[in-house]
Amino acid sequence: MPDREQALALLYEHTKGDSLRRHGLAVEVVMRMAATRSGGDVDEWGITGLLHDFDYEAHPDDHPFWGRSVLEQQGYPEDVVLAIQGHANFSGVPRNLAMAKWLFALDELTGFVMAVAMVQPGREVARVQYPSVRKKLKDKAFARSVSREDISQGAAELGVELEELVPMVVTALTSIAPDLGLG
Repeated sequence: MPDREQALALLYEHTKGDSLRRHGLAVEVVMRMAATRSGGDVDEWGITGLLHDFDYEAHPDDHPFWGRSVLEQQGYPEDVVLAIQGHANFSGVPRNLAMAKWLFALDELTGFVMAVAMVQPGREVARVQYPSVRKKLKDKAFARSVSREDISQGAAELGVELEELVPMVVTALTSIAPDLGLG
């Protein structure tokens, strides 16, 4: 399997925008924490998080299908490819493995927690708490592109309450906050 530096190069080759690059870094660190919690391979799960949207910017209408052959040609294992394919609810790819379930559950939630952090004083992700996330989830105008349905479904598929997932995401994001443009 390619290493993190090769995965990062692939992300940067296909993703020029800082926002989507930061999202990849954010999901990477959260997936690393999920792997630790679940007994998964930390590097494999992290790389899966890093690359889950690598083809979105250049091929939004074909995401995540366009990237499949690229990942396979570069030697990414089938479980990484399937997790990335399955993180898009519309793909029809089942999320049979723990890594795939965690990626689906954490993708939209990570983006939402980052959005909540951006409206905190000093953009401090460490200040984000579950009650403020719960309140913002009810506000359909806030971060309207984030699928509340995917967040809810992801937590349900994992069998983990959002009240438990949000602090995990906050802790992981806090560890790389400067890289994400957060305080």
